[in-house]
Amino acid sequence: MEVRSCSRCPLYSTRTKVVFGVGDPTADLMIVGEGPGREEDLAGEPFVGRSGKLLDELLLEEVQLRRQQCYIANVVKCRPPGNRDPKPDEVESCRPYLEEQLRLVNPRVVLTLGRFAAQLLIGSKEGVKKLRGHIYQRSDHLGQNSDRGFWIVPTYHPSAVLRAGGGVMLAEMRADLVRAKEALSSSFPSQRLA
Repeated sequence: MEVRSCSRCPLYSTRTKVVFGVGDPTADLMIVGEGPGREEDLAGEPFVGRSGKLLDELLLEEVQLRRQQCYIANVVKCRPPGNRDPKPDEVESCRPYLEEQLRLVNPRVVLTLGRFAAQLLIGSKEGVKKLRGHIYQRSDHLGQNSDRGFWIVPTYHPSAVLRAGGGVMLAEMRADLVRAKEALSSSFPSQRLA
C-alpha cells in the first residue's frame, strides 16, 4: 500500500508528512496511538515529542524494551488539524493501512494508547478508562502463517498522562505496561483475561 500519496480523506491536504510507522517489523509488541501531533507531522515519525519520551521511559522501565524493539504506528497516518480528534471517516479511511501493518508485523501483543486505538481494535464504544486494566484477545489471524491472533492491552495516551500531571494515571499506565509484558510471555488463550 502506498501511503505517501494517499488522498482517501481530507487530512492529506493539511499534512506535512505521512506518519506511517517505525520500529522492528517483526516485533512481538506493537504500539498503536491515535494520530500524529505537530512534532510527529514534521518528523514523519510517531511519538517523537514529550509523549514519545514518556512512552520510551515507561517501555524501558516496565517492559524492558527500547522503542527500536517494538513497532509503533497510529490509527490515522496524517495529523488532524490543531490536534483535534480524528473523525470517524478519517479513521475508516486509514483502517486498511493499520490492518495491513498488523498483518505484516504479526505481533503477539498490541498496546493501544488512548480511546481511538482501543475502541477500533477491541470493537467497543467504551472509553479507555473502562477498557484499561484488562487484556483482550483478537483472533482473526491477520499474520501470514499465524495461528495465534494477538493480545490487546489498552492504556492511556501518554499526552493525557502528561496533561494530568502524572499521579494516578501514570501509575495506571505503568500497571498496563506490566500487563503487556506479562501478555508477551503468555500463550494465546481462548478467552478474555481480567
